[in-house]
Amino acid sequence: MDLGIKSRTALVCAASAGLGRACALALAKEGVSVTITGRNRETLEATAEELRKLTDVRISIAIGDITTDEGRAAALLACPNPDILINNAGGPPPGDFRDFSEADWQAALNAHLLTPIALIRATVNCMITRKFGRIVNITSSAVKAPIPSLTLSNTARTGLTGFVAGLSRQVAKHNVTINNLLPGAFNTDRLRKTAEGTAQASGQSVEVVIATRAAANPAQRVGEPDEFGAMCAFLCSAQAGYIVGQNILLDGGAVNITM
Repeated sequence: MDLGIKSRTALVCAASAGLGRACALALAKEGVSVTITGRNRETLEATAEELRKLTDVRISIAIGDITTDEGRAAALLACPNPDILINNAGGPPPGDFRDFSEADWQAALNAHLLTPIALIRATVNCMITRKFGRIVNITSSAVKAPIPSLTLSNTARTGLTGFVAGLSRQVAKHNVTINNLLPGAFNTDRLRKTAEGTAQASGQSVEVVIATRAAANPAQRVGEPDEFGAMCAFLCSAQAGYIVGQNILLDGGAVNITM
């Protein structure tokens, strides 16, 4: 299927690895010129070079922490009026809410609520003027089924979900859509890092920990990043203009709900 977004421009946040990279690659394969952001210059440049080898579109980089004013300014300087915005940032640490300081809470809210809102605010008016815009926020399956150890993530991402529910229905008439993608377990470096912590605490191998997590969902496996990227690209397509304010789970059926 031709997604109808060739020659569009996209800003993909935190895209040097993992699900962000997968989204950037999927969009680039559809002919979208992509700007990727990340904190580490060497890693980001290496990822950009990989994407250039795999596609024939312009891949640019914006170095900086997207959760800071400076990082967002650098991203918007590199890609000032994107047709497509993919909001993404590394998740906050797990733990008991009693142990978190106010600074921990502020950091989580900044990264996973205020930063996406700031980037939407900076880009949505131009999308409205052009009568085309696609915004996808990478959140978490915990929005549908809160995970007790992820209190910071549960709180901040649920706040963003509420914001999107309202704004998405205000801008849809301009062919600007805002949706959320909710990943479960995917085969990324972050999954392995999390598994390493569990393995150390339990005395199991990392492979056993990942296999156990995979067995916990009906698909009996973890997801592959390219599957996530493909769904993201479709939500950004010309054909997805009637998908508004949705929270789409990609978790192998792990969250057992009817809606």
